[in-house]
Amino acid sequence: QVQLVESGGELVQAGGSLRLSCAASGGTFSAYAVGWFRQTPGKEREFVAAISRSGGATDYTDSVKGRFTISRDNAKATVYLQMNSLKGEDAAVYYCAEEYSLLEGTTITTATAYVYWGQGTQVTVSS
Repeated sequence: QVQLVESGGELVQAGGSLRLSCAASGGTFSAYAVGWFRQTPGKEREFVAAISRSGGATDYTDSVKGRFTISRDNAKATVYLQMNSLKGEDAAVYYCAEEYSLLEGTTITTATAYVYWGQGTQVTVSS
């Protein structure tokens, strides 16, 4: 059974940086595409970034392009989200999600397409 555990969320000042990690267990990690999503109270879960099975393809929501970088280490079964130049609007609970991907080079940006989810990690940005 696939399990995902996020870590790295904390309180950071605006303009600062954080690196989130998503450690996976169960399944063959290199066969799964992974995405990061975020959610604030009263709002729907929002797509942030996605990466293909081998890491060769990535995708970002417009608001984080140039500031966030998604990467993965298949040997460690871990996906990272490097977040730089953080803004107040980046504050949220961040979730990673994993889904089996038949095709290399495919990123999945829709939350409903993911079956496996972590429990989330809180990112707080102070001004």
